[in-house]
Amino acid sequence: MKQKTGAFLFAIAFILVWACTPSALMRVTPNQATPAPPSLPEGGTIAMPADSPGISANSPAINIDTAAAVADSLLIATDSIAAGIDSIMQDSRDSLALLLPDSTAAEDMAIDPNIPARAAVKRDTTTMDSLELAIYKYNQVIDDSLRQDSLNRQKKNGIDSPVTFSANDSLIYVASTGMAHLYGDSHVEYQNMDLRSAMIYMCLDSSLVHATGTRDTLGVLSGTPVFKMGSDTYESDTMAFNFKTKKGLIQQVYTQQEDGYLTSELSKRGANGELFLQHGRYTTCDDPHPDFYIAMSRAKVRPGRDVVFGPAYLVVCDVPIPLAIPYGFFPFTKSYSSGFIMPTYGDETERGFYLRDGGYYFAINDLMDMKLLGEIYTKGSWGASVATNYRKRYRYSGSFFASYQNSVTGEKNMPDYAKQTSFKIQWSHRQDAKANPFSTLSASVNFATSSYERNNLTSMYNPQTLTQSTRTSSVSYSTNFSSIGMSISTTMNLSQNMRDSTIAMTLPDLNISISRFYPFKRKHAAGKERWYEKISMSYTGHFSNSINTKESELMHSNLIRDWRNGMQHSIPISGNFTILDNININPSFNFTDRTYTNRVMKSWDAVNSREVNDTTYGFYNVYNWSMSVSASTKLYGFYIPSRKIFGDKIDRVRHVFTPSVSFSYAPDFSASRYGFYRSYQRTDAEGNVTMVEYSPYQGQLYGVPGKGKTGSISFDMSNNIEMRIRTDADSTGFKKISIIDELGASMSYNMAAKVRPWSDLSTRLRLKLTKSYTLNLNAVFASYVYEADSVGATPRLSEHQTYWGMGKIGRFQGMSQNLSYTISNEKIAKIIAWLRGERPNRNDNNSSNDDDNDDDYDDDVNTNVDHDLEAGKHGARRTSAGRADTDDDGYMPFSLPWSLSFGYGITMREDNNVKRFNYNTMRYPYKFTQNLNISGNIRISDGWNISFSSGYDFENKKISMTTASLSRDLHCFNMSCSVVLAPYTSYNFSFRCNASTLTDALKYDKRSSYSNSVQWY
Repeated sequence: MKQKTGAFLFAIAFILVWACTPSALMRVTPNQATPAPPSLPEGGTIAMPADSPGISANSPAINIDTAAAVADSLLIATDSIAAGIDSIMQDSRDSLALLLPDSTAAEDMAIDPNIPARAAVKRDTTTMDSLELAIYKYNQVIDDSLRQDSLNRQKKNGIDSPVTFSANDSLIYVASTGMAHLYGDSHVEYQNMDLRSAMIYMCLDSSLVHATGTRDTLGVLSGTPVFKMGSDTYESDTMAFNFKTKKGLIQQVYTQQEDGYLTSELSKRGANGELFLQHGRYTTCDDPHPDFYIAMSRAKVRPGRDVVFGPAYLVVCDVPIPLAIPYGFFPFTKSYSSGFIMPTYGDETERGFYLRDGGYYFAINDLMDMKLLGEIYTKGSWGASVATNYRKRYRYSGSFFASYQNSVTGEKNMPDYAKQTSFKIQWSHRQDAKANPFSTLSASVNFATSSYERNNLTSMYNPQTLTQSTRTSSVSYSTNFSSIGMSISTTMNLSQNMRDSTIAMTLPDLNISISRFYPFKRKHAAGKERWYEKISMSYTGHFSNSINTKESELMHSNLIRDWRNGMQHSIPISGNFTILDNININPSFNFTDRTYTNRVMKSWDAVNSREVNDTTYGFYNVYNWSMSVSASTKLYGFYIPSRKIFGDKIDRVRHVFTPSVSFSYAPDFSASRYGFYRSYQRTDAEGNVTMVEYSPYQGQLYGVPGKGKTGSISFDMSNNIEMRIRTDADSTGFKKISIIDELGASMSYNMAAKVRPWSDLSTRLRLKLTKSYTLNLNAVFASYVYEADSVGATPRLSEHQTYWGMGKIGRFQGMSQNLSYTISNEKIAKIIAWLRGERPNRNDNNSSNDDDNDDDYDDDVNTNVDHDLEAGKHGARRTSAGRADTDDDGYMPFSLPWSLSFGYGITMREDNNVKRFNYNTMRYPYKFTQNLNISGNIRISDGWNISFSSGYDFENKKISMTTASLSRDLHCFNMSCSVVLAPYTSYNFSFRCNASTLTDALKYDKRSSYSNSVQWY
C-alpha cells in the first residue's frame, strides 16, 4: 500500500513539474553547460526570444514571482517521493533553473550568447532504464502535439518588408506609444503601396497609418492624401489604412476608373481592393466640379471590373433630374466581354414607333467578335443584322455585315399598303503583306438591293448613301510562281445601278500570265549580245463568265443561256534594237485566240418576214493576228537667254522633242475563208432583195476581229520644255521649273482603207501649275467634214474630204475638265505674308501639312463621294485645345478658322441634234454641261463648328444636294444638328454623352421622317 501511495504521489508531482516547465527546456544533459538567463528588466518581466519553440514573439512575458512560487510548491511535493526518482527530479530542477535566476544551479551556469535558447541537447536513450524511457517518450509525444497546436504556433508579423518613410518638415517618434508623426509633404512606401500627404501618423505596432491634409489661415485644405496601390489611385481628405489587412477608411474619396470618376463622402476599402461607397457620385467629366453626375446612395466598386450601385438619379449642372433608377451597373473591364446592347427608340411616320439597334454582343475570342442587332416597328416592320470583325496579327483582318429588312407601310386592306423585303451584304478583307509574299486575298463587297437604302432609317439621314447611284464589289485572289515567272489571279466583280436595278456580274474572271522571257538567249553568253537574243515573248490567258440582268432576275438566270463566257489567249512577241546609235526600232507580233461556247446563226424567214436566230452550243475558235514596227528617238535643244536682258537668274532653257513613227498591219478577217462573218439574203415585203452581213460571235465577251485590212502609219510627237534657274535653296545651286510638262499630238493614216483613211487628231497638254496641282487637257480634232445633199437633209461624214485638205484645222469635238481647290484662313494668311515679302521658314518643325494632319475620311460609301469636298468640310477642325494664346499686351488674338472648297466640272461636246445643225458652217453647235460644288467649314469659337455643302447644276438650273450641320462640344456632352435642304428636307438632332461608357444611356435623338417632306420655305 505504501508503494502504491508513493507511486501515485510521484505521478502527481511529475505532472505538476511538467505542466509548469517548458517541455523543450527539460531536455538538458546534467553535465552540459547551460546558458544563464539575461538580467531581468525593470518590473520583473523578461521577453522570451522570438525563435523559441512553443512561445511566439507576441506571447506575453513570464512573471518571475509567480514562477518561483510554483517551483517551491513543486519542490515540497517531491520530498516525499521515493529516492529512486532523485535523478529525474534533478533534471527537472536543472530545467527550472532557466526560469529561476536566483537558484543555485543557475548561478553556476555560464552564459554563451552564441547558443540559441532552443538548442537543447537530447539525452542518450540507451542509458535510461524502463521508467525513464517511458517518461521520456511520453514527454516527447506531448511536446510534439503542443508544437503543432495552432494556438502556440509562431504568428506572422504584420510587416513583411521594410517601410520607407520621409517628411520635409519634421519627424517625431514616441517610443512609449510606438507612434511616428510625419509633417510636411510626407511620403510612406510599403511594398506596392505609396502614400503622400501633408501629415501622416504611423503606429508601428498595429500597422496603422492615418493621413490628412492641412488647412491654411483661410481654411483652405491642401496637401490631401494621395494613395496609390498598384494601378489604382485614390485621392481623399482623410484616410486611415492598415498595412497588414490592407483595409482602409476614406473620407471624400476621389478615384478614376477607366473613363469614369468616382467620389463619395465616406468609403471603406476591402482587403481585395473593392470600395464600398456611401453617398457617391459617378461621372465621366474630368472637371473637379463636374457638369453632370449620377448621385448614388450606395455603391460597390471593383477596380478594373465594374460598379454596382443602388438607387440613383441624374444631376445636371447641380440640378437633380426627377428620374431615378433602382439599380445600375457600369463595366470597367478592358478585356472582351459579352453583353446586351441597349436599343434606341423613336417614332417614324410610315412605320410607327420603333426599337432598333438593340441586341447582344458576343466576345468570341481575341481574334473575332460578333454583334446581333434587331429592330421592330409597331406597324409590322422588322429587321435583323449581324456584324463581325476579325483580325489576326501579321496575317489578315476584315469585317462582315449582313442585314435583312421586312418593311410594311400603310394599313392592311388599304390602297397604300405595301410589303417589301430587302437585304444588304458588306465584306471587307485585307491580307497583311507579311503573311505570304506569293499569294494575296482581298475583298471589298458592298451589295444591297435597290430598296434597302430607301427603307433603312440610317440611310434616310445620310444624303450621300441615299443618293448613291452605283455600287461596286470585288473579291480577288492572286498567287505567283516566281521560279517560272507565272502568276494566276481570279476576281469576282459586281456592279449595281441603283436607279434601274440592273446588275453586271462577272464570276469568275481568271487571268493567267507568264512574264516576258527571252527564248533565244544563251545561258552562257560569250562576247556581244546577238540580235536574236533581244527577242522576247510572253503569254496572257483570260477566262471570264459574266451576265447583265435585272436584280430580280439574277437568281433565276440560266448559266448556259443567259451567261456569257469564253476564253482568250494572247501571245505577244517583240524585240528592241538600236540603229545609228540614236534610233530605237521595236518590231512586234501579236496573236490572239478566243474560244466561245456558243454562236448565233441568223437566217431570213420569208413566210413570216422576220429574222430567225439559231443558237448552237459547243466550242468555237476565233483568232486574229497583227504585226507592227515602230521607230523613235529623242532630240535635245538648249537655249541660253541673253544675260543683258534676263540677267544671271535664268541659267538655260531645255527643249526635248520626242518623235515616233510606227507601221501596223492586220489582214481582213471578214474574208469568207476565216468564217468569222456570215451573210444571208433578205427579202422585204416589197420584194427588194438585200444581203445582210453579220457575225455569229457578235456580242460575245471578247468580240470578233475587225473587218477590213489594216495597214496604217501612225505619227506621234511629244514636247517638254524646262527652265533651270539659280537658287540658294538647293544644295546644287540650281532648280528646275517645268514650263510645259508635255505637249503632244498623234494621228494615223490607214493605207489599206478605201474610205476615211485619216484618223482624228488627238492632242494633249499637261502643265504643272503648283507642286500639288497639275492641269491636264485633252482635245480631239475631227479630220473629215460634214456634208449634206440639201438644206434639211441629214448630215453625214464625208468619205474623202478633210479639213486638212481645205487648209483648215480639224473640227474641235470637245473636252472635259474638273477643277477643285480648297482655301482657308491659313492659306490666305500665307499669301498675305508672301505679298509683304515675308518668307516661311522651311525648317520650322511646328509648321504642319494639312494633308498629313487631317484624319482619313471614311464614310463607308464606295462611290459618289468627292473626298476633296469632304475634306473641306472638316478643314477647320480644332487641332489643339487648352489655354488660349495671347500677345505681348495680354490680348487674345482674333482667330476664326474656316475653309472653303470649290469643285467645278465642265464638259464641252457637240450637240448632235439634227434640228440644230448649221448648214452654213456645216457644223453642229457646242453644248456645255457644267456643275459647281461648294463645301465649307467654320469654327466660330472653341467647340462650335458649322459645316455645309451644296452645288448648282447649270443644265437643269437647280440646286443640287444641300446639307448643313452644326456641332457643339459641351465638354462632357456633344450636340449636333444637321439639316437637308434639297432636294428633300429633313433634320436630325442628337445630344449624347462623350464617354463610351454612357453614350448609349445618356442620349437624346430627334429625327424627322423624310417622307413628311417638311418645307421651311
